[in-house]
Formats: sequence, structure tokens, C-alpha cells
Amino acid sequence: MKNYLVTVLIVVALFNSAVGISQTNQPAWLQQKRVPNQPLFRIADPDYKLSPQTGMTRKHWKQAALYLLNGAFSYINTLDDPMQFPKQVGKSYPHRKEQVPTEKLEGLCRTLFIAAPLLKEDPELTINNIKVADYYRYQLSKLIDPSSPSFIKPRAKNGGANQVLVEFGALALSFFAAPDVLWQPLPQTQKDALAATMISYGDGPTVPSNWKFFNIFVLSFFKTQGYPINEKLLVEYLDKSLEHYRGSGWYNDAPAYDYYSMWAFQMYGPLWAKLIGEKYYPEHAAKFMANYQPVKDNYPYMFGRIGEMIMWGRSMPYRFASVIPHALVGLINDASANYGWMRRIASGSLLQFLTDPNFLEDNIPTLGFYGSFEPAVQPYSCRGSVFWMGKAFFALMLDENNPFWTAKENEGAWKTELAKGKVYNKFQDSSSILITDYPNIGAAEVRAWCHVKAIDAREPFRASENYNRLSYNSAFPWQADSVPGVVAMNYIIKNKKQEWEPLRLYTFKKFENETYYRNAVLETNPAIKLHLADIPLPNGILRVDKVRSSDTTEIRLGHYALPQLNKPIKNTQRKVDGYQLNTIDNGQYQLAMVPLMGWKETRSIATKGVHPQSEWSTVINSSDTKLPGEQEKVYITLLLWKKAGEKWRKDELVPVKKVSIDAGTIIVEMKNREKKLIKYEE
Repeated sequence: MKNYLVTVLIVVALFNSAVGISQTNQPAWLQQKRVPNQPLFRIADPDYKLSPQTGMTRKHWKQAALYLLNGAFSYINTLDDPMQFPKQVGKSYPHRKEQVPTEKLEGLCRTLFIAAPLLKEDPELTINNIKVADYYRYQLSKLIDPSSPSFIKPRAKNGGANQVLVEFGALALSFFAAPDVLWQPLPQTQKDALAATMISYGDGPTVPSNWKFFNIFVLSFFKTQGYPINEKLLVEYLDKSLEHYRGSGWYNDAPAYDYYSMWAFQMYGPLWAKLIGEKYYPEHAAKFMANYQPVKDNYPYMFGRIGEMIMWGRSMPYRFASVIPHALVGLINDASANYGWMRRIASGSLLQFLTDPNFLEDNIPTLGFYGSFEPAVQPYSCRGSVFWMGKAFFALMLDENNPFWTAKENEGAWKTELAKGKVYNKFQDSSSILITDYPNIGAAEVRAWCHVKAIDAREPFRASENYNRLSYNSAFPWQADSVPGVVAMNYIIKNKKQEWEPLRLYTFKKFENETYYRNAVLETNPAIKLHLADIPLPNGILRVDKVRSSDTTEIRLGHYALPQLNKPIKNTQRKVDGYQLNTIDNGQYQLAMVPLMGWKETRSIATKGVHPQSEWSTVINSSDTKLPGEQEKVYITLLLWKKAGEKWRKDELVPVKKVSIDAGTIIVEMKNREKKLIKYEE
């Protein structure tokens, strides 16, 4: 996990002496650009009796919410000031003047995710000498004022779905959360005008993904307020949303699986069921709640032991929005639910980011993962988009006596089920997702669907590093492919244009005998085919892969990458049992790559500007040139890890005793007498 405040300050102090560089040449992650009076988040009066791991209880969650809201309101000096923040250089919008009203709407509605639960308990909340409730009600009036720069036009009759629909869906959810503060005090003329504008978007087209919920919440809220709505369309969108369900708690977000499958479907569905569904649409509500039940048995395993979320999928700047499904376990009365573990994960994920020195810039969360990181940004985001993370604070809608808040915090399966020296897989049959937990380092890992072409793609980020890695790990955030010929946790192949092209077109085949099988083809040359087999081990991954191609093929495989922290990364080469291997160590983790079969060269490569934690990073790559006469070639590789400072045993670095091939079956004999039989499918 990222080091907390004390360690970070020591790191900053030591970095110059260790590396010998000036302040102006420090890596970007150490060059903090901070507005005065916006300190790092600290837990005031932690409660280690109720929360022995994090010290965070409900009151500390409120502290965290206020911490973020204070940053947003540092830009608000009068009621007329919009929730508009400094643009981050890069692909994020706005790029044109006509996008500015939507940018302001995002800032308004998304910060309200944080403000609404607080206002429900304290309608008189005041920040920066501004009464928060007055501010939001005043800004709502500007949305329907044609003379205001914040005016939002009603959807034209032939208008399509756009970002305004998303924000109005969020606004409707906040109306549900605190109607006595945000909705009821409005003059009737404003209510009617807001209803007309918001319904114009809700009663209209949508995107075939989680977006249907934005229509659903708009129509549902105004139904409860007595306004006529398109009941038929509401039910249609409810039915279509339920059709996305695939089992084991997972929805498909058309086309991908990612955090939207949880922070969208498994937030919106249960909340809608409790807020309106059980009263007006009981059959739909029952289905959403039934689909939610398996979440507690699977999703928690996708977070590290101390609550770290995995960097995986689009919209990573939303960060700990991912934890709201854990909190909503408080909506169900289930004796089998470990409420204390759910809160431990959720609080740990909040601290993963809130205590990182690069999380804020100009008082506002950056567009990135820890600090600013352009490869993780999508063009549909503006600076205010980051406050989608405010979804997490809908946990505060659970009252203080809810078991999510009253249960004693604990480490759940990491304490009772996941033993060191072993590895644990949870395969999600209907979604083909594999969740793996590694007790030796307390990390979680995920493998999931990716099959999207990048060439001429409308949304190229769906074929990018956000989705196309062989696996994603909570301890090792993904490194971008911005350096030609260098890759982390994927294959790259030199195509006919002499460009290094990563794999992105995967087809899941089976999960059998603790082995995860996929096939892949190169997008620009489908004649280059790969059969992939991932075998998680207690200290890493054994890869047994086969490449088929009639062409000369230059190919490389990358391990996870390590960020440079308080001192240069240490690179070591050594020979064990006749195998030449490379290790790297950044003082937090050490990685080893052992080429067992097929590879000609393995080396460590330093990279700059491609890692979300540090300006400098290092990754180990193995490379080979497959010649035309070799129709098939097998590559067997160990991708290993340990915490820094721990000694490697020989049987950990080379746990494989023998490899043989018999009638198409690859047999890997381990030193612990286990046999791995690899049988690919076409």
C-alpha cells in the first residue's frame, strides 16, 4: 500500500540525498503543487477499539467527506460561483465554450453526492462562510434560468443521450437522499421548471449500459413527487437493466466488465429498490436485491488485505467510488454478512487515496489514480468528474445504528480463510472473471474480458491498458505502453508496420485445474495466434503460453512494473538451477522474472512518465524472435514477487522441476510434486 503521511515525509526528505537531484528535477509525484490551508487528510481522534485496523468509524467518514467538500468550496466565495475547477492539461474536457455549462453541471451534481448525506444530518452546514444548502438550491435555480451561464437547455425532441442525462440522474439520486433540504424548500415554479427540464432527459434515449439508471432515477423521483412520467419507458429501462445481470453479483456494462459493474449496477439497483422499487415495483425491486446478495461473497476478495482497490478499467479517477457496494450490505439483514470486513475494506480504500500526497492538486482530486496520470483519463471527464467518488459517502445514508457502522472492524477472509504460503482463486462462472488472492503479500488480482479493436474505435480506451493487461493486481498498478518496445503485464508483438502492438483481442476458453485459459490474436494480423495459460502460485504467476505464426515474429512479455520510491530501483541478475533470471527491488516489493522456456533475452528496463505512482519506474521484459520455420513455439515464464527485505529460497525462484510435452499436452512438474497439465482449446 502507498505509505502513509509519516513515511511519505521521510521519503521526501531522503530523496534528494539518496538520488542527488534538485527540487526542480524531482519526479512529478514528489513535486506537490498544493494550495495553502489544504493539508493532507488526517483521522481526528481515531477509534481503534471499534476499528482496530483503520481507526475509522462513521464520524471519521464524515470527516473525510468534509475534507473533500472543503476543497471544492475553496472555489466558492459567493452563491454565484460555479463548481468549476482548474482544468488538467490533457484530453479531459472542456475544449469548447459550449461544453462549459456541462462542466459546471458535473461539478455541481457530483459534489452533491458528498454534500447530500451531510445535509440530511446537518441542514445548516456551512463551509467557507457559505451555507451549503443555500448554495446548492441557488445553483439549481440557475440551471433553469435562460439568462444564466449555467443554464441547461431542455432536451430537444430529437436530442440524444448525453452527459447532461448522467448528471441529472445523479441529481435525482441526491434529491432522494435529502429531499427536505434540497427539494422541498424550492418554490413551486422552480420545482416545475426543474421537473420539465430533467424529465425531458429522463424521458428519452439512453446508452445501452448502466446509463439506463440515470433515466430511471429521474423518472422515479418525479413519479414520487406526483409529476406525470413515461411509466412504460421506466419499466422498459428497468427490465433492460436487469438483463445485464450475469451471475455471482456481476453485471455486464456493455461490453466490458469493470467497476461500473459494481459501483453503478450494484449501487443504483439496491438503492432504487429501497427508495422506490419496493413500494411501486416490488417484482423489479426483489430481482435487484436478489442480484445484490452474492456481492458480499465475491467482491470483497477483489480488494487487498488493507483495502486497496485494483487499478482496472476506465474512469480510474473515480477511485473509491468502488467501495459503495460494500457499504450497501447494510441494506440487507443477513447474518452471514461480515459487516466489519466490509467497512474495513471501504475505509482502507478511502485511506489508500486520501492519505496520498499527490491525491489533491489545487485543493481538488487529480485526474489520475494517485496523482495526475493522463493514460488513465478518458475524454468524457472534466476536472469535476472526480467527485463521482462521492458515491462512497452514500454509506452515510445508513444510520449510526446500522451494522455496517456498529460491527467491529476485522480482516475477514484474510484472517480466517486465506493462509500464507498458498494462493486462492475465485472463478466467476457466468462472467468468466477470475479473482485471485495472494496472502503472502496481501494482494488481490483480477482477470476479465477484453475483446475490443483499437483501430478506428469510437472508444479506443476500451482496447487500451485499462482493459488489455493479462491481469491486474492491487499491489502493482498498471504501467502504460507509452515507451515503444516496453510492456508491463502483457505481450507486445512487432506488426507489419514495425510498430509494437499489444494483445487486446482475447477469448476466454476455460478455467480448469486452477488454470485460466484464453486465446488471443493480434488485431493487425489474425494469423498470429496465442494460446495463454495463467497459473497463479503463492508468490506469483506461472505462464505457459504457445505462439502460432507462419511469419517471423518479434515478441516480448512484461512483468508488472515497480515505481521508484525513495531510492533508485535495485536490479539484480543471477542464475538459479541453470536459469538466468532478473530481479528488481524498490524497497517495498521485489519482482523476479524467470524465463524457463522459449525466451532468448530477459532484461530490466527503466522507464519515465508511464507509471501512476512515480515519474520513474522499472519493468522486466523477456524477448524473442520466432522464425518462419517454427510453426508453434512454447514460452514458459515465472513472474514472481515478494515484499522487499524477504529472502528468496531457491524453490521459490524456480519452483518448477521439469517440463515435458506429450501429445500436445504440456506437463509441468513442480518441486512440491504437483503436476500442471496444460491442455489448450482452439
